[in-house]
Amino acid sequence: MQTPALSNPLRILGIDPGSRITGYGVIELVGLVPRYVASGCIRTAEGPLEQRLAQIYAGLGEVVGLHRPDAVAIERVFMAKNPDSALKLGQARGVALVCMANHGLAVDEYAARQIKQAVTGQGGADKLQVQHMVTAILHLAASPQADAADALAIALTHAYASQGPKALTTQGGGRRRSSGRWRL
Repeated sequence: MQTPALSNPLRILGIDPGSRITGYGVIELVGLVPRYVASGCIRTAEGPLEQRLAQIYAGLGEVVGLHRPDAVAIERVFMAKNPDSALKLGQARGVALVCMANHGLAVDEYAARQIKQAVTGQGGADKLQVQHMVTAILHLAASPQADAADALAIALTHAYASQGPKALTTQGGGRRRSSGRWRL
């Protein structure tokens, strides 16, 4: 991956797939500085799974059309305790992958522990820690909803991965990227 030039920001869409709630987060990487663009949740209505999957596809299509990302990142499938839940998550994730492919976008995948490590410095961090760090890193006035915060964390993880060795340089606002996370 290449580090974006200062004059050419990289717009990254992070996706946290779910069959009921799919979070999305869009950031821009300007030089080495991540900036918040948008985030939210695609909430599906009650009904058959195939209808909910169609809603996820349509919602993500709208997000891509509106925000025109250059890169997309998604959480890698993990094994859930409930096989039915894991299958539904996999199907929602598959719909997201197909939607991105139909828009000509490649997708990078990151494991949940890798995302938590990148944003909080702890692979076992809980959702509140992720929300707190996303809010601090992106200078947000309030914490985004949990699924949107997770999607922003996925986008930030991709931003860090795209920076390579330069990720250890000092950032604006007294921040330093070190050991896979931002220090405030």
